[in-house]
Amino acid sequence: MNTTKTIQSALISVFSKEGLEPIVKKLHEQNVILYSTGGTEDFIKNLGIPVVPVEDVTSYPSILGGRVKTLHPKVFGGILNRQDNESDVQQMQEFNIPQIDLVIVDLYPFEKTVASGASESDIIEKIDIGGISLIRAAAKNFKDTVIVASVDEYSLLLDLITDQNGATTLANRKLLATKAFHVSSHYDTAIFNYFNTDETVYKQSIAHGQVLRYGENPHQKGFFFGDFDAMFKKIHGKELSYNNLLDVDAAVNLINEFKNDGPTFAILKHNNACGLATRKTISEAYNVALACDPTSAFGGVLISNTKIDVATAIEINKLFCEVVIAPEYDTEAAAILQEKKNRIILIQNEVALPQKQVRTCLNGILVQERNNITDNKEDLRTVTTKAPTEQEVQDLIFASKICKNTKSNTIVFAKNGTLIASGTGQTSRVDALLQAIEKAKTFGFDLHGASMASDAFFPFPDCVEIAKEAGITAVIQPGGSIKDELSINYCNENKVAMVFTGTRHFKH
Repeated sequence: MNTTKTIQSALISVFSKEGLEPIVKKLHEQNVILYSTGGTEDFIKNLGIPVVPVEDVTSYPSILGGRVKTLHPKVFGGILNRQDNESDVQQMQEFNIPQIDLVIVDLYPFEKTVASGASESDIIEKIDIGGISLIRAAAKNFKDTVIVASVDEYSLLLDLITDQNGATTLANRKLLATKAFHVSSHYDTAIFNYFNTDETVYKQSIAHGQVLRYGENPHQKGFFFGDFDAMFKKIHGKELSYNNLLDVDAAVNLINEFKNDGPTFAILKHNNACGLATRKTISEAYNVALACDPTSAFGGVLISNTKIDVATAIEINKLFCEVVIAPEYDTEAAAILQEKKNRIILIQNEVALPQKQVRTCLNGILVQERNNITDNKEDLRTVTTKAPTEQEVQDLIFASKICKNTKSNTIVFAKNGTLIASGTGQTSRVDALLQAIEKAKTFGFDLHGASMASDAFFPFPDCVEIAKEAGITAVIQPGGSIKDELSINYCNENKVAMVFTGTRHFKH
């Protein structure tokens, strides 16, 4: 059975006319009968090409301020009839319904209207009814009907009708139907999310995805669904990998904690900070951050909260690193960083991050609110007789920001606006603490007078005991253990300042 069909008639009703002209001219050249409405009809007429108004087919004018134009049995009968069904063929003749072989629709821009901050009444008027119905009807009947549901597919249609002289195969029509259902489902999801206030219902649709080189490992496929170009301008380097993107995400979340602080530079590896410092200049901040753990910094992701200058770029260029991120670069600094062929250089734009975080779990997904709480001075409650000094308060807040963005269980040491060491992703808080102490020793850091942050409370006093022996003089933790007094009492007896925040920062 021959499933190739030649287009002899087309209904065109679009919002965007961009790219439509060559299609209309090609269809006219191929003697296709054109049906249309409203602005699209005027567009075709202005090209000097004959067009049949839909009103002439339905014997009804456009009514209700244009809300009802194509919703009519003669239109949908022409789209939905099954050409190999004898009853359908007879009814088409009985009711004088014209055959429609091609439907071209481009929906009202609902998402753009919402994003523009328009009024609710304007947004409601951008909920397309006729267009979405035409898309579903034509896509359902793909065996006989061609559907083009978006301006994004105009070029594909033009190529098809040009190369195949107005004919389409079943495979062509099914492909376009698939794209059409993608358009309609995405559109409906956007409308639902505009109205939805029930947090127990979750729907998400991202129109375009990016194929990555591979996933976490070379044998895994990987994709990114999101608008990377909205967040960053990539000015140099190879394509980002799955793991690169995870590290970039961690870097952005971490540096956002220091957005309003002085020049701050962070170095991350496997989603965790291995170096971070705040100084008077970004060059000094980078050099101090690198000294925190130069071994782990190799192959890491680097991020700055301010412009990267020439002095900083010269130092960075001595290190092998995968990605460098900053809000801007001096022209010469960018040129220096581009000397390494594969190094990825990103300019970070001011873009709001999603307020819901999503991850797969078992046979479903977990959704949670973003952790938007950053501990600050006002949150601190001193629970020991000894209060932290002003410098210790600054270091406690500094350490807490890092701790919040480090895999649990975690312990973070900080001193004078510098990450001294951290214990990350350990199965016990004591293990995390011992790991941090060992790392500090490895790189020659003196922990005497340093501050310590914990992402959760201490169920026993063992952590503060070990920390005190290592030289820690101030501790920040959420508190909340039924045995808090044991840790407090030890700190009081040993002149260690401890503050509670009341907020736990687990990161799993």
